[in-house]
Amino acid sequence: MPILYTAHGHATGGRSGHGVANDGALDVTLTTPKELGGDGAEGTNPEQLFAVGYSACFLGALKAVAGKQKVKIPEDAKVHADVGIGPREDGTGFGIEVKLSVELPGIERELAEQLIAAAHIVCPYSHAMRTATEVPVTLI
Repeated sequence: MPILYTAHGHATGGRSGHGVANDGALDVTLTTPKELGGDGAEGTNPEQLFAVGYSACFLGALKAVAGKQKVKIPEDAKVHADVGIGPREDGTGFGIEVKLSVELPGIERELAEQLIAAAHIVCPYSHAMRTATEVPVTLI
């Protein structure tokens, strides 16, 4: 696959630490939710970042497929992502589950469902979740 863009970021301190994109556009305090044993301090967590990223990416994919069909996605369209984390059934770690809900006001239901199905194919987040993309990990 030819890469068109690569984002770079890093985190320190794990779930209770700090995350930064290399260009400085994103700079967040990371905190662990109480549900995962944290103190609930102010900040964000990886699941929230994933939910926002997935929502934005899916809406972009939706606009792309709609544009090919000469359909305008309304400005107030929204994609909601619920990202849940919990222990895997095999007991070897944690997994995530994602549920997307899409609001497309003013677009007829059948057309909206067709556009959403097409966007789910186009969106790289959906593709990665669906195919369980292997991620190489190296020590530097």
